[in-house]
Parts: sequence; structure tokens; C-alpha cells
Amino acid sequence: AHVTRVTAMGELAASIVHEVTQPLTGIVTNGNACLHWLGAAPPNIEKARTAVKRIIRDSDRASEVIRDIRGLVKKAPPRMEPVDLNDLISRTLTLANNEMKRNQVQAETELAADLPSVLGDRVQLQQVLLNLIMNAIEAMSSITGARMLTIKSQHLHDGESVTIAVRDSGAGLDSQGAKRLFDAFFTTKPQGMGMGLSICHNIIESHGGHLTGANNADQGATFEFTLPAHQETSDRVDMATA
Repeated sequence: AHVTRVTAMGELAASIVHEVTQPLTGIVTNGNACLHWLGAAPPNIEKARTAVKRIIRDSDRASEVIRDIRGLVKKAPPRMEPVDLNDLISRTLTLANNEMKRNQVQAETELAADLPSVLGDRVQLQQVLLNLIMNAIEAMSSITGARMLTIKSQHLHDGESVTIAVRDSGAGLDSQGAKRLFDAFFTTKPQGMGMGLSICHNIIESHGGHLTGANNADQGATFEFTLPAHQETSDRVDMATA
């Protein structure tokens, strides 16, 4: 799993450089603007304050990207904690943003506002999301029509489960591939190791969930994983009772 994460970071090197360089450029630009406004006669404090706020915003953005990269490449034991999957989706899309642009993939999200957190290892769950997104991008690389990636989060009606769906508009799964999706060392990619989906499947199962993949009715395929919702209220009650 660690090797797969590091490999993915290598594949996304250009995208990562772009996502870090962009806010750093903004920091330099706004830093110079701040000096300009402070050096005016009289100093324009309000515009200088706005420039500083933009510097802080861009610094936070760059820090988030670096934190995610460090988490994915660092070899550390699993750490179970409440994870906001909507936030994780946004941050993972940031990592893959330049790769999507390079492949002319449009991304859209349908994120449930009432989505509860799940209890899991943030790095491992981000690995699953990143792998599914990268697979979707690759699945659309050979088509000539619109390349649309849709990620949807949903709180299931049973109130106890959360589901994330990653949908692409690619060529879809062939009959042989559909049957062996999660088999270790099975791959349809010329340079593939056949471990990505197998590892994703194992990660989701170790979190008490399940991962499925199937062709869409119209075009492309959808991979969907379901995880137990984190029952924070009941946890507090149990701890208080104990």
C-alpha cells in the first residue's frame, strides 16, 4: 500500500508542483502589493490588510497540499480518527487537478451537506480516493467525447452508512475485467501492477465497508464504496457510561 502511494505521488509530480507553485506565486504577488500600499503616502492600510489576508489564504492552501503529500508518502502505522469525507474529496481533487486539466477532464462534485464523518485512517482513505480518481482519468484518456468525472457523497437512508461514488464517462469495463476487478496482480494496463484496486478493496474492507465497480447504463463506469458512519453521540454516551 505504501509503495502504491509513493508511485501515485511520482505520477502526480507535475500536478503537485503546479498546486504548490500557484499559491506561492500568489504569496509573492500579494507580498509586493502589501509593501506598495504600506509605502504609499499616506499608507493604504485597508488594501494592505486585504493583501495580507490573501497571503494567509494562499499559505494555508500550500500547507494543505504539502500535508497531504507528506501523509501519503510517509510510512506510518494506521491512525483511526473521525474523517470528513467531503473535505477529503476536495483535497484529493486538488492533488489531481493538474492531471485532470492535462487530460481535459472536467470534474464535478455532488456532496451531501449532512454527511456524517467516518472513523478511519485519513491517509488510507485518501489513497483509495486518489486511486479511483486516477483510474477514472486514465479510463477516459482514449475517448474523443466529453470527459466527465463526477464524485458524489451520500448519507444512506439507514442513517448508519456513508457512500462515495466516483463516476467516469470512459469506455467502461469489459466482461473479463468486471469479474476480476479486485484480484491482486490482475490488470488491463500495459504498465500496471494490478495492485491498486486490490489494495483499495482491502482498505475499505478493513474499515468495515465494501467497494464495488460496475458499468454505467449509458457510458463509463462507477466505483462506489460504503463505510459505516461514525456515531459520535453514541460514543460519548458509551464513554460516559464506562
